Amino acid sequence: MNNRFFSLLRKELVDAARDKRSVMAGLYYAIFVPIFMAAMMMVLIDKITSAEDLGITISNAATAPDLIAFLDNQGIRHSDDKSETKAIEIIIGVSYAEQMRRAEPAEVILIADGSEENLQSAIRRTQRTLQNYSAEMAGLRLIARGINPRIMNSLNVKMQDQGSSESKGGQLIAMIILFMLLSIFVSGMNLAIDTSAGERERNSLALLLSHPISLRQLIVSKVCAVSIFGMLALVLVLIMSKFIYPMVPWQELGFSVDIGLSFMIATLIAGAFIAIFAASMQLFVSFMAKSFKEAQTYISFVLFVPMVLSYAVTFDLATDELRWAPVTGQLQALIDLMKGKEIPLLQLTVSCLSTLIISVALVLGMERLLKSEKIVFGL
Repeated sequence: MNNRFFSLLRKELVDAARDKRSVMAGLYYAIFVPIFMAAMMMVLIDKITSAEDLGITISNAATAPDLIAFLDNQGIRHSDDKSETKAIEIIIGVSYAEQMRRAEPAEVILIADGSEENLQSAIRRTQRTLQNYSAEMAGLRLIARGINPRIMNSLNVKMQDQGSSESKGGQLIAMIILFMLLSIFVSGMNLAIDTSAGERERNSLALLLSHPISLRQLIVSKVCAVSIFGMLALVLVLIMSKFIYPMVPWQELGFSVDIGLSFMIATLIAGAFIAIFAASMQLFVSFMAKSFKEAQTYISFVLFVPMVLSYAVTFDLATDELRWAPVTGQLQALIDLMKGKEIPLLQLTVSCLSTLIISVALVLGMERLLKSEKIVFGL
């Protein structure tokens, strides 16, 4: 029995390796996603940390030289170049100087379209700068009247941040780990379709079943072959991440991303359960489909479910409930490990066992399906 199983497994791996286009399509994800993510993060960090000069339209600037100087020091200045000027206008009231002299609220109108997504950060920056100037002038008015400005602060709040540098990454770290685990699903998808619906279209599935082998041996060998390719992609994405992500200046955002040996081992262990689940699910759906193209459509919809649940964990939606679920439980445990938190072993164990139980159920379901001539011949 063992010899037959290993022969079937070797046959599946050889067939998969021959289809270099499908293999490389899966491995491209593992190679280029870390590079793409790192490049995107570098651009994002550079945009957040380096405040560029903001060109806007300022009307009646001559009536408020102090305000104009304050805005200029914050990188916000009047610009006549239409190509570089944001669609934001500050109108300083005609009576601004007289109102400031009498210590009255001086009129300043900020005109902008808040529905424009590319203007929202510039609008918030301009509002924050105007509020800071208002607070500074309020303090000077109190000092001029012999009043300590600190009398306005009723609370003296001191923040003691106990979070580690890794835990401050939050959603960015979660997104990195999520894309690592998705490599298992992406890399094994083409092989799962080809070894099920593809073999049926080539009439090789019926010929294979005519040999003295059991259905269970055949199905388990296919699951193992698809799982191996999924794990190969996971190993590759971990190696790429180990060398690529340290190049990103995470410290500019106050945290770090450490792809250490312990994290890699934990990811491979958790990923093994996910790989078996992904292979079983993709093969089951592919056998249910009547053609190769139909299998591709079905798997695309089926993959949407674990992806949505994983995104829910990534963005802290229903995290406590999903800690016990397949895939999402492993994802949450890896996120906690990356953040330096203690891993909930009970929840991780339940999640891994539930993933394995569902995989076994899918294997038994495929065994029952292949007993039907309609499934074998795609009728």
